Amino acid sequence: MKDLYLVYKNLTRKKLRLFLTSFAIFIAFLIFAAVTALQGALNSGVEMSADNRLVVFNKINFTQPLPYAYINKVSGVDGVKNVTFANWFGGYYQEPANQVVTMAVDPDSYFEVYSELVVTPEQKANWLQNQAGVMVGERLANVNNWQIGDRIPVSSNIFSNKDGGQTWDLVVEGIFTANDPQVDTGYMVFHYKYFMETQSWGGDYVGWIVLTTDDPALNEQVAKAIDENFANSQAETDTSTEKAFNKAFIEQIGNIGLIIFGVVFMAFFTILVLVGNTMVLAIRERTGEIAVLKTLGFSSPRIFRMILTESCLLAFLGGLLGLGAAYLVVGGLSQMMARFLPNLVLGPDIVLQALGYMLLLGLITGIAPAYRALRLNIITAFARG
Repeated sequence: MKDLYLVYKNLTRKKLRLFLTSFAIFIAFLIFAAVTALQGALNSGVEMSADNRLVVFNKINFTQPLPYAYINKVSGVDGVKNVTFANWFGGYYQEPANQVVTMAVDPDSYFEVYSELVVTPEQKANWLQNQAGVMVGERLANVNNWQIGDRIPVSSNIFSNKDGGQTWDLVVEGIFTANDPQVDTGYMVFHYKYFMETQSWGGDYVGWIVLTTDDPALNEQVAKAIDENFANSQAETDTSTEKAFNKAFIEQIGNIGLIIFGVVFMAFFTILVLVGNTMVLAIRERTGEIAVLKTLGFSSPRIFRMILTESCLLAFLGGLLGLGAAYLVVGGLSQMMARFLPNLVLGPDIVLQALGYMLLLGLITGIAPAYRALRLNIITAFARG
């Protein structure tokens, strides 16, 4: 307790310096936590992808359709477990600026392939019975305050219906959740059959096919077999793992990981230099005091531990405050940007990383001055004084 008291008194002897140094660390960890949460939201589609899930799409371009007949052929490939399919609808709610991710899917198989999505048997049964029904993700429902039983007009900026308009009246039959907070539930799905029967143009096609394999080890074999089956056909296919597909899609807007690494690295490097310099100056100012402590019987290892503890406390003081502020910022942004970044979460993995970096920051910035104090000669120290 005596050592901790001395550490506390040394840490707080110059309150302005303590405030400025802690504030710099506070900013660094605020940036780290917020930016890492943003990276996690952008990469959630990659990280949350199932290891045994593959995506089959047109080799020419993802926007080009595939014949409906491909579904049965894909189902017959050895190693394929479950198969579903979807069409992009291009939806919006009330006005074009209010974009709503909407897909027409096969209701019987969609939730089998996407097993991480959770829906009650009662809601699923109601949805299967109502072709004009829609299943809405929890985050999307919260953003628009939709409840089960609501009738919602959803318009498409791509398709028109046979009535001459571009709006489909759909009934919310269920709200699905997920078994992980970072799984995207910011979209909705409705019946593929109803979509094909009511749209004014188009043929018997699907946008893309999604399947699961019996074992992730079979992924490459299954993907190769599927693409070979449709080689030299009217619509050749390109099959890849869902993880690879989502990663390629994200990278179309740039190397997000490299940008985020650059921002975090520069912030931490600047703080490392600043805090390290502050600790060196603080210990240099106390050269005479350290000599007195050694004269009074304080061993060199004891003084070494005290200085290292002081450095770590400083890092944790600013770091924990920054982490707390990041939690509030991310929480606020997740509500404001739920429509665009539905997976913005400050998860426990980010907290653990931040705590590890706080400890590392304290050790790196404190090791040099602590070692200097360890090697300090009493006579030399008094001579300098």
